[in-house]
Amino acid sequence: MKILKVKCLAPTRLDNYLTQQFPALTPGRLNKALRENKIKLNGKKQPLSTRVMAGDEIKLFILDEVLDADRRVDGPAWKNARGPAQVVYDCPQIVIVNKPAGLAVDGPEDDTLLNRTLLYLNQQGEYKENDLYTPALCHRLDTGTSGLVIVAKTPEAEELFLAAIKNREVKKTYLCVTFGRPMPPDATLGGYLLKDADRGIVKIVEEKQPGAKEVETRYETIAVSGRLALLKVQLITGRTHQIRAHMASIGCPILGDSKYGNNTANRELKLKYQALCAWELTMPRFNQPDFEFLSGKTFRAPKPWYYSQVLDGTLK
Repeated sequence: MKILKVKCLAPTRLDNYLTQQFPALTPGRLNKALRENKIKLNGKKQPLSTRVMAGDEIKLFILDEVLDADRRVDGPAWKNARGPAQVVYDCPQIVIVNKPAGLAVDGPEDDTLLNRTLLYLNQQGEYKENDLYTPALCHRLDTGTSGLVIVAKTPEAEELFLAAIKNREVKKTYLCVTFGRPMPPDATLGGYLLKDADRGIVKIVEEKQPGAKEVETRYETIAVSGRLALLKVQLITGRTHQIRAHMASIGCPILGDSKYGNNTANRELKLKYQALCAWELTMPRFNQPDFEFLSGKTFRAPKPWYYSQVLDGTLK
């Protein structure tokens, strides 16, 4: 935490004052920090348009790495990632990395999963900023979701895995905690997923509608703890927010999900991100000589922290 004593000759907007002190605090970062209650003016959350005056006190609950991000190394963005990606598997064709919850897979920030992966590959001597091919994501995860992501090291791998994932040939299994126990304990959910672009959400509908895409999600209950259930979920289709929307549609939203979930429970149990982990990836059969060795292999991320806490009843 940083504590600032305001020193200015005339009243100044809070956002302008903070940007003057920390140029790395872009409007996007400021708005995100405010939403997450990381900016307090005289002990209270205040709009960024609030005027600050000499003597006011600002508390920032923001990491020093973010505040000092303007002191970046010259060159490509991956050089400024906070550290190398956590690698689960590495071979000449792909690298499978474990994404922590809260980290974007890519985007305008320097610290993304892709940039951490490029930093890792650079440290291994496998990638330089002037290389003709830049390793690429083969699929995505929501920022709040943790787990495995495949990054292609070659154009051939990128083409192959993009097609395999599009054709549902890569089996994806997730672990999650729901607020509410699904009934029946094991089932396959169907329906159609309809995007609401204006609100940035999706919803599950029973009947086919213009723009709606068929979805199928299979789940099984591993354990229950009080109001909560620990599930293993298999994506049959892979749509935007599919698991989150599907579980919410049966009255059992993912714990920690601020978009589709129970925010009262999320605050009570102090979950910042959704308790959803892309835990397991199983490869299809590959006929291509350079990829045959991957056929049928299964890769797993470490089990997330909430797995054991539901099993032992700590989280309930």
